[in-house]
Amino acid sequence: MEESWIDSIEALRSHYAMPSEMVKKKQLDKLDSYASQFIVLCPFALLATTDSNGGVDCSPRGDSPGFMQILNERQLLLPDRPGNNRLDSLENVIRCSAVGLLLLIPGFAECLRINGHARISVVPALLERCAHEGKPPRSVIVIDVAEVYFHCSKAITRSALWSAESQVPREVMPSLGRILMAQTAPGTAESEIQQIESQIAERVRTQLY
Repeated sequence: MEESWIDSIEALRSHYAMPSEMVKKKQLDKLDSYASQFIVLCPFALLATTDSNGGVDCSPRGDSPGFMQILNERQLLLPDRPGNNRLDSLENVIRCSAVGLLLLIPGFAECLRINGHARISVVPALLERCAHEGKPPRSVIVIDVAEVYFHCSKAITRSALWSAESQVPREVMPSLGRILMAQTAPGTAESEIQQIESQIAERVRTQLY
């Protein structure tokens, strides 16, 4: 039914309560000491980008805590470690600089959200700053911070994300190799599937950096 759809800002806002003054005031335009400490502790983030046609991509980014480097209170470095070379995020940054980050710390029920604009750099000094055991990333995403705010614990609390009891046994789904072969080459022989799985495991073991 048409009346079941919300298709205007006015209708949307009338359907929800207004945010509290604290919720509005907590949004900052730079990294303060608390946001900076969260970044230093953070081993995992989700990077949202968009292309020039409004298409959206969300990519996981993870490394040892502190892998994101703080240049100053308004700039952050995100290294681009080896991946699948689709370059979805990087191509989007070139097309449209707007980005969003959601930072997670295992055990923390709160998240940190950072929005801003990004550029891709291969400046040697910046690459070296993000090097892992002497091996620099191929490039770094330089994020100019526009909005910073902490997100409350409700979503992670509801999901029990960090609870050991919430962990799902991996064997309830096929391995990645089997999924990929079923999606791209149905009927692949078992020996070939096992070979693909060995290659995936080897890449994870040897090509993290």
